[in-house]
Amino acid sequence: MQVLCRKWLLVALPLGLCMMASAQTAGEPAPKPLSSKKYCHGEDGFCFKYPASWNVLGEVFDGNGVVVAPSQTQGREYWDEVTAALVIPPPQSAGEAVTIDQLVERAVSGVRESGQSFETLERQRRRVDGKPAQMVKLHYVEKASGREWIEELVFVEGPDAEIYSVALKCAPSSLPRMEPMFSRVVDSWTLPEVEPPSGAPPVPGSPSTSAPPQVGTPPNL
Repeated sequence: MQVLCRKWLLVALPLGLCMMASAQTAGEPAPKPLSSKKYCHGEDGFCFKYPASWNVLGEVFDGNGVVVAPSQTQGREYWDEVTAALVIPPPQSAGEAVTIDQLVERAVSGVRESGQSFETLERQRRRVDGKPAQMVKLHYVEKASGREWIEELVFVEGPDAEIYSVALKCAPSSLPRMEPMFSRVVDSWTLPEVEPPSGAPPVPGSPSTSAPPQVGTPPNL
């Protein structure tokens, strides 16, 4: 009898612990979604959301972009930050067009020249707001200051062959905290919907161009 009781206790104990853990998990409140603010660049520019506790630090790229960041205690030049900007305007001719691949190579070369111990950590194609995009993540030590940095750059192609950039620059120690926030900024990035010009012909296959239903007496079967 004692052996049977001991075996029953060995089986019942794990089951009881699982039930207690399940009850505790079920009783825990769901995490609250992070509050955010929305930034739109001009009337017809890009928009994105960023954490409500962050600040807009100012414009960059001759007014074509903006920097946002959380408050930090170190000198401004060492802050972790996110930049969103129009970096390549719509080309005036086919000869002026720049591809995302070319822009990524330019960015990588520029960072390599300004830093040491340079390495490309990751590069991938993706889509942002339904548009072609590429991401490249870089690690380097800045020559001038000896500061170690991670840069994660996402380039997005616009409808008129223009290219936008959403970029994270942070210390490696800040990456676990900053990268999830940066991903939310990228996922929220949008361009305004382009409305068709007035008087444009309807799109083939749309309800306005579909043949009207035939009304009349059906043929004898």
